[in-house]
Amino acid sequence: MLFNSVVFLFCFMPLALGLYYLVPGRAKNAVLLLESILFYCWGGITWLPLIFALIAVNYIAGLLIQKSRAPGVRRAALIAAVVLSAAALVFFKYTNFLIDTINQISGAGLSSLSFLDVLPLGISYYSFKLISYIADVYTHKSEAERNPVTFATYVILYPQLIVGPIVRYRELAPALHKTSGRCSLRMFEDGAVMFVFGLAKKVILADSIGALWQDIISATDGIGLANASTPLVWLGVLAYSLQLYFDFAGYSEMSNGLSLMMGFECPANFNLPYISASITEFWRRWHITLSQWFRDYIYIPLGGNRRGAARQILNMLAVWALTGLWHGANWNFICWGLYYFILLVIEKNFLLKHLKKGRIWPHIYTLFFVVLGWGIFTANAAGAPLGLLMNRMFIPQGGVSALYFVRNYGVLLVLGCLCSTPLPSWLWNKTKRILPLRLVIFAAVSVLCVAFVVGATGSAALYADF
Repeated sequence: MLFNSVVFLFCFMPLALGLYYLVPGRAKNAVLLLESILFYCWGGITWLPLIFALIAVNYIAGLLIQKSRAPGVRRAALIAAVVLSAAALVFFKYTNFLIDTINQISGAGLSSLSFLDVLPLGISYYSFKLISYIADVYTHKSEAERNPVTFATYVILYPQLIVGPIVRYRELAPALHKTSGRCSLRMFEDGAVMFVFGLAKKVILADSIGALWQDIISATDGIGLANASTPLVWLGVLAYSLQLYFDFAGYSEMSNGLSLMMGFECPANFNLPYISASITEFWRRWHITLSQWFRDYIYIPLGGNRRGAARQILNMLAVWALTGLWHGANWNFICWGLYYFILLVIEKNFLLKHLKKGRIWPHIYTLFFVVLGWGIFTANAAGAPLGLLMNRMFIPQGGVSALYFVRNYGVLLVLGCLCSTPLPSWLWNKTKRILPLRLVIFAAVSVLCVAFVVGATGSAALYADF
């Protein structure tokens, strides 16, 4: 079930929120769990036993770690829970990739597992939530959850199931344990605004701008990448960069807005990444919860920057290889992760001090390499192989001109660029004391979103596949 679907917006969400508000405080978690299970099972119940098996393992392991005074027992429970959670993610997400790689190298002709063609919903996100929970309990950063319903609610919470953000248990625990005063009118108002504006980013900006890239790479409905001129390919990759940002940031805002309406304050997942003046700053602003997860549960445990420059580079290599792999079982994602590893090593050791002195050129430098990175990132899409894409981008070639697409999509591209800056937030804050104007803007954006949702087929979030 998609957040930007008619079924969700006009059936599931109002009924789920209404029931959640009506039940007493002590029953809210149970109701929310049942709603999350229904949301999870909307597309099928095949993998429901998997998520509950992982919930049970980590719930029991958390209690063992909390109650046991024997270091060996605590360590064994930690290792068992982390290994099982990670193994489930690796098996379901990477088995066919490994089989294909072995076949390409050795010609073994091994058969892929067809039942793994569809990834279990949300496994990339709830696996990381489980690992962070058990690690925090082990390091005494969080208390183990004693109530299985509350713990299951945290793991399978439906606003965060499709594309995150990756919220840690200790960030939600205070609200999960509230039996009164969990929800307020103020939180509902702020959450509704956040949800609608996130929906606008997804259905008005992301889906509309993304049509440009599809027009370029589709050989059946578009012109085909091989027929595009070099300026057009760059224009298409720029459009994809905007599409990916508004799609993912929009879904993250919808998730956080929906959570806020239910009384959960979740960390922001994006903070205007395209205004960054370095690649280092970009990754402090893009997919913030994932970056922090890798920092706290991979980079720092490996030693971080505490064991010398060579070890730090090795730790960064591990983090960025895993970051690439997390995004998908494909070589282009691994290349994309290593690409950022190289850029960040160069910045950290040579370039960052110069970037801090600049004013305009650091932003141009950052945008260039970020957009180029999205070209590598999207090279697994049908019609956009990496070799052909890089060839068309860096070897000047003729083909279909970019002028036609600039004329058709120019207004959208300009609007997308403006909306990726602080301007919309600045304008919205200016209306803080003018309530009628705020209501008119909110109503207008809501009506426009509904028109786009009803008129479209409902495209899935790009990051739902990762």
